[in-house]
Amino acid sequence: MQGGVVIHPSSDRTAYMNVSSTNRILITGASGGLGAALARYYAAHNRSILLWGRNHDRLEAVADECRRAGATVTIRSLDLSDSAAAIAAVEADDAAGAITLALLVAGSGDIRASGDQVEDAAQIARLGLVNFVAPSAMAAALAARMAARGRGGIVLVGSAAAFHALPFAAGYAGSKAGLLRFAEALRLGVAQHGVQVTVVSPGFIDTAAARANAGPRPFLLQPDDAAARIARAATGGRGHVIFPWPFAVLRWVDRLLPAPLRDRLLRALTPPSG
Repeated sequence: MQGGVVIHPSSDRTAYMNVSSTNRILITGASGGLGAALARYYAAHNRSILLWGRNHDRLEAVADECRRAGATVTIRSLDLSDSAAAIAAVEADDAAGAITLALLVAGSGDIRASGDQVEDAAQIARLGLVNFVAPSAMAAALAARMAARGRGGIVLVGSAAAFHALPFAAGYAGSKAGLLRFAEALRLGVAQHGVQVTVVSPGFIDTAAARANAGPRPFLLQPDDAAARIARAATGGRGHVIFPWPFAVLRWVDRLLPAPLRDRLLRALTPPSG
C-alpha cells in the first residue's frame, strides 16, 4: 500500500511512463467529472491533449481551461456506443500524431430503475458497449500501434464494482469485470513490446453522474484526488491499482465469505425504491 493506494504490481517493470515525456495524450470521457479532472491535471506547456466526450459544450469548456494552462488541445465529440466509429477515430488520431499515453475514462454507471425487478435489456446492451466493448477495442487498436513503435502507455478506468455481483447494477458490474480481465490479459501480451497497460479500479467518485444514482457512497473521493491517483498509477509501471484502500479489503471479503452470507449482503446493498 502506498499513500492509501493498494497496488498490484505488474510482472514486467520495464515499461514505465515518464509524465514529462508524454507529449500527446488522449483522454476519453473528458466532458465528465473524472475525465475533466484528468485533463486539467495533464494540461501544461508543450503538451498536446486530445479530449473526447459526449457533451460538446462541456468538452469545449474543459478544453478552454487546458489551453489557458498552456496545452494544445483537440476535441472530438463521440458516443462510444458506436464502437466502430471509436476504433476509426482513435486510429485516425494516432496516425495524425503518435499518442504516447491514453487514459480511457469514459463509461456509464446506470443501475436498475426504481421499481424494476431486472435492468432494462437495452441498458445492459449500452453498458456493455460503452464500458467494455469500445474501450477494449480502442485499447487493442492503440496497443498494436504502440507496440510497433516500441513504447506507450494505456490506462483503462474500471471500477471496484467489478469485484462484486451487484444485483441492482448487473450491467455495470459485469461490464467493468470484463474490462478488468481484458486489461490484465492485454498487459501480459504487450509488456514485452514496451507498452504499459494499467487498469484502475476506483471506488465512489463525486461526479454528477454518480450523484444521479441513489444509495450510499462510502469513502467518497473528489475528482481531482482520483485524477492524481490515476496519474501516479500511469507513471508507476503498475498493472492494477485499487483505491481507496477499503475497496481492496472488500474485494477479499467478497472472495472469502461463504456464498450464502455473501449473497445476503449483496442483496442488502440494493438502494431503496424511489
